[in-house]
Amino acid sequence: MVQKEYKTLSPKIDVVFQALFGEVGSESITKGFLEKILKTEIKSIDLDKNPVLRREFKDEKLGVLDIIAELNNKEMCNIEMQVVDKKNIIERILYYWSRLYSKGINKGEEYYKLKKTIVICIADFEITDLKDQKCHTKWQIIEEGDRKKILTNKLELHIIQLPKKGNKRERDEGLLNWLNFLEKPEEVIDKMKEDKALKEAREKLKKISADEKMQRIAELRLKAIMDEKAIYAKGIDDGIERGIEQGIEQGMEQGRRQGIEEGQNLEKIEMAKKMLEEKMDIQVIVKITGLTKEEIEKL
Repeated sequence: MVQKEYKTLSPKIDVVFQALFGEVGSESITKGFLEKILKTEIKSIDLDKNPVLRREFKDEKLGVLDIIAELNNKEMCNIEMQVVDKKNIIERILYYWSRLYSKGINKGEEYYKLKKTIVICIADFEITDLKDQKCHTKWQIIEEGDRKKILTNKLELHIIQLPKKGNKRERDEGLLNWLNFLEKPEEVIDKMKEDKALKEAREKLKKISADEKMQRIAELRLKAIMDEKAIYAKGIDDGIERGIEQGIEQGMEQGRRQGIEEGQNLEKIEMAKKMLEEKMDIQVIVKITGLTKEEIEKL
């Protein structure tokens, strides 16, 4: 029997990234990756707060696509792969941190029980405000005068700009191997002897890529990502054009937003139609497209 050939899915597609690093069973993979980013030993890691993306049941639901990991039973970590530059990445990172940090205690509990919270954002683009920074940067609250005293260790942000990974300022070869894996997983085979977690990640990616259901989901997500990039570019250009014609800055912003919203709605509808043709569960379509159940049923 001839084995069916398949193309290796890109780990940068958020649904693939979540399946690779966020599922229970991926602990050693995620641990190895995070140790290279955080530059510290992780003794234990818990991924059970993440939903399983791939299920066989009819009523399956697609969870959020950022990953939550509890480290050493005392630290919370949020990991996200972001491939579309929406010009709000810094605000997004701070929101993710505050959301996760505030969940650390229940109403009425003492504040000292709040856990250290780490956010790791991997951006597949250069961040405008960080163009002068290297590929991997770590951020904390520091005193402005002598810049030595850190206010608290409970806030820690890591930002990785993938396009900068070849920069000479980035000397961490261990982390670089993982970033190369995200970009071109087929080209890191020679590094697997040095990093067992990287080898395991490569093997799991092969299994994910061979899953026909994941192939369909990843294909739809990739198309949505490409269209979203085009929508943002077009929305920004249209907004600028209208703003110039009107001669007011407010017109640029309004036109940009309108172009984005209209394009996004059309894309969501088209994507939902294709997913219905694939006989995918409505709850999955709701999670991926953001449309309501009623809107999808009308289609």
